[in-house]
Amino acid sequence: MCGIFFCARYAQDDSALLSDLCTRLKQCNGARGPDSQDTRRASVTGSDGAAVVLDLFASELRLRGRDPVVQPHEQDGNIFCWNGEIFDGMDIEREDNDGVKLFHTLSALDTVEQVANLFGNIEGPYAFVYYHAVSRRVFFARDPLGRRSILIHKPSIKNQYFLLASVSAGSDPSYDFQELPTEFIYCLELRDLLDGGEMASNFDSYMSGFPRSSVNAPYSQPGRVNTALPPDDWPLIAGFETPDHLGQPVDDFICHLDRSVELRVRDIPQSSTGAGAARVAVLFSGGIDSTVLAYFAHKHIPFDEPIDLLNVAFENPRKIRVHTVGNITKGQKKPPKPVPSPPPPTYMVPDRVTGLQEVEELRRLCPPRLEFCGFLTPLLSIADPAFESQAAHATVESLMFPGRTVMDLSLALALYFASRGQGQVRNHPNADPFPYTSPARVLLNGLGSDELLGGYGRHRTAYGTGGWQGVIDEVLPSLGCLGMILIALQLQLEIDRIPSRNLGRDDRVISSHGKETRHPFLSLTLVSFLAGLPVHLKMDPRAETGLGDKMLLRLAAKEVGLIEASSRKKRAMQFGSHSARMEGEKRGDVSI
Repeated sequence: MCGIFFCARYAQDDSALLSDLCTRLKQCNGARGPDSQDTRRASVTGSDGAAVVLDLFASELRLRGRDPVVQPHEQDGNIFCWNGEIFDGMDIEREDNDGVKLFHTLSALDTVEQVANLFGNIEGPYAFVYYHAVSRRVFFARDPLGRRSILIHKPSIKNQYFLLASVSAGSDPSYDFQELPTEFIYCLELRDLLDGGEMASNFDSYMSGFPRSSVNAPYSQPGRVNTALPPDDWPLIAGFETPDHLGQPVDDFICHLDRSVELRVRDIPQSSTGAGAARVAVLFSGGIDSTVLAYFAHKHIPFDEPIDLLNVAFENPRKIRVHTVGNITKGQKKPPKPVPSPPPPTYMVPDRVTGLQEVEELRRLCPPRLEFCGFLTPLLSIADPAFESQAAHATVESLMFPGRTVMDLSLALALYFASRGQGQVRNHPNADPFPYTSPARVLLNGLGSDELLGGYGRHRTAYGTGGWQGVIDEVLPSLGCLGMILIALQLQLEIDRIPSRNLGRDDRVISSHGKETRHPFLSLTLVSFLAGLPVHLKMDPRAETGLGDKMLLRLAAKEVGLIEASSRKKRAMQFGSHSARMEGEKRGDVSI
């Protein structure tokens, strides 16, 4: 994980205000990479003596390779800022740093087509900025799923400079940052910028985007959903025992997910905390997604090394008020006295309850790690009093920018406190808790399973109200296709929407603590495998909730022994942790 900041300006546009802005943005992006940080400057001069000045800053969180690395990478005038991990497509040995190897390969390329082809052949989360000196071009992009953040500010009449940054300094009139789209590999032609003489009015003609869809490479874009229909007599699944006709898909899915987790937890350097400290943590709600990831991580991490399970709960003032006086509807008089009932334990929120239950299941299923206290027992309980959450609002709002809705804040607060990793643990369930801060720098996140495996309630709701036609009407009312084809199209929409599902926001929030989130379900290899399976092998909206939704994952969980986890029903993070609508806002899409 790294922080990236890039600024391009005309040499004459140097000002104290811009210098101060660049300093602030470097500080914000420096927090993402506490191990090292540096700046490189390049000046590109035109035939008339005009010059464009490039500032490239990068901070480094060391998670790959044997030796420390300082960014930006520089050689022969080329400069490379890399925020990413290569898990597939390039031969990376244990002692190698993937950014160094990638930079050496990039240095031989000078066209956007060549750069797009290179990145279409590597799998992993990334964002990068690359200045190629000979061609006078700047290349930049995010991975096809948008798993790493990069924000873009295009020059305006008021702010005549071009900026790229992993994270902003919050809302500020000095820039208009937006999420960089994922569909293209971008190229800024500095020769044209010099010839133009004015940055704002013609900037779009200086910057081009090469479509990833034009690249015939395995990781250029997510796979397409298989629209094959089931036989008319396709059987309805009756329970969690895998039927014969689903045995091979379940086995293949377990193999793919296991490999995805393995690639994301191996070869992580020890931090300054030293040997025996946790290097990996799981954002852990006790739901099926996070529990399955914890189980597979257990298989690939030494048994004498802890795996931290991070479970967050909020003291939600709105929830406390509702428990005390009940819900008050408009026009209704408040009761004269609070309802005299004892309040529930403030932090025993739904995710805390299921988290405790699933830790016990993991302890039973993974006895070697239990012997070495590998799972924190019961789990790292992160409890946030209302005043602490309120005090963090300004920081979290700055990190999540340009996200600005109530829903953004609810989710970002939960991720901010969970990824910080400060809470309490117990040596056994009846012991007194003691303070603990997780040293893990890699956090596993279960995001993506709902999109890939049919985990959203909208599929079931549409089917329940109008059968297959209800699904058709909800998704594509103008088409007259049938049943499974339309569900397949809806799942394709889910995959297509993944880059806009706020992965960039989550990356900005989590990385502010000098940590990196990894998404095993969003391996492009796994995404392509699941997209290639017919829909009826992944889900069945005819079956009951907790079985038909994410059916393939549930059968896989049962197959490896996670009996309780296999039937857990979906619950959104903000509701499970009670971070939703802390101040009583009615709608998640309202701007804060």
